[in-house]
Amino acid sequence: MPTCIALIVAGGSGQRFGAERPKQYLDLAGAPVLRRTVEAFRRHPQVSGVRVVIDPAWRDAYDAAVGGLGLAEPVAGGATRQESVCNGLEALALAGAPDLVLIHDAARPLVDADTITRVIAALDSAPGAIAAVPVADTLKRGTDGVSAGTVDREGLWRAQTPQGFRFPAILEAHRAASGLSLTDDAAVAERAGLPVALVPSNEDNFKVTTPDDLTRAARIVMAGLNDIRTGSGFDVHRFTDGDFVTLCGLRVPHSHGLEGHSDADVGLHALTDAILGALAAGDIGSHFPPTDPRWRGADSARFLRHAADLVAERSGVIAHADITIICERPKVGPHRAAMAERVAQILGIEVGRVSVKATTTEQLGFTGRREGIAAQAVATVRLPG
Repeated sequence: MPTCIALIVAGGSGQRFGAERPKQYLDLAGAPVLRRTVEAFRRHPQVSGVRVVIDPAWRDAYDAAVGGLGLAEPVAGGATRQESVCNGLEALALAGAPDLVLIHDAARPLVDADTITRVIAALDSAPGAIAAVPVADTLKRGTDGVSAGTVDREGLWRAQTPQGFRFPAILEAHRAASGLSLTDDAAVAERAGLPVALVPSNEDNFKVTTPDDLTRAARIVMAGLNDIRTGSGFDVHRFTDGDFVTLCGLRVPHSHGLEGHSDADVGLHALTDAILGALAAGDIGSHFPPTDPRWRGADSARFLRHAADLVAERSGVIAHADITIICERPKVGPHRAAMAERVAQILGIEVGRVSVKATTTEQLGFTGRREGIAAQAVATVRLPG
């Protein structure tokens, strides 16, 4: 099977969208737009790998969006889309040129596997192929807001992505088009005299350009995630010598530490079990046995990220996470907002989908005697029905 790399173009600023950050980093039904786009290609059996082109100014947002996916280092984009794509192609050439490349807009998160398959298949007989939709509406040419005539729609298509190419051909075409501002990679290929096949796509593979587009995309995603599940988790760790405890991914100063094989983060352990429970995928001990020396002192964020990855592998989303920490000391209140932000970052979801609370047992039981800390968690997961 030929090697095929998906090159995701995510260097745009999204000024037309009007948000505080580029649209590719906004939340789409529990996961960033970019993450959904990347995962659509990572799941495809004919795609060997994924590389992303970004604006380095948004590196932190990129890292948060694709955390845990194990992607290669992103490529710095250029002043135009064409320059960004060329930078990405050059990076792929340096890393060991693939046979085929699929160039795809980060803002098209709903691309389906069948469309990807058809574009790849078309490259057996053509050097280039693009996903496209035939124009169905009557087209009008306008002048000063008034219809100035009807345009014949016969043979007209709306170009989408992915746009697939045999790698050596499109690399040379981009090099030859350096400095131009062509609107898509098919135009670059056509300028070089490369035939480009039209591959039927579907209407859901639209580009998120406005807030209404994002709302529409969210409705489509959520409509397909109708298997709604809830899981619960509970964890306890006793106090030991130390001067801090790790709670929900944060180091909190305290008169004692917590005893455990890993970092003893009761909050993340309980939430990990809750997510695994929603998936009916065992418990944290079955995935990370306490007898395994690899997990001694491990950051529990790795455990939680693993559980989130299992949800993603099933094309699901984590709709909500609720953690309750039970202890007399340390005080959780001053750290709750930062804890929620950290949990959201690990899970790759917006912070509004994470709740961190705390309570005491009114000095009753082992937590009341300040012998340790407990935590319970509930997670809501949505999977394809």
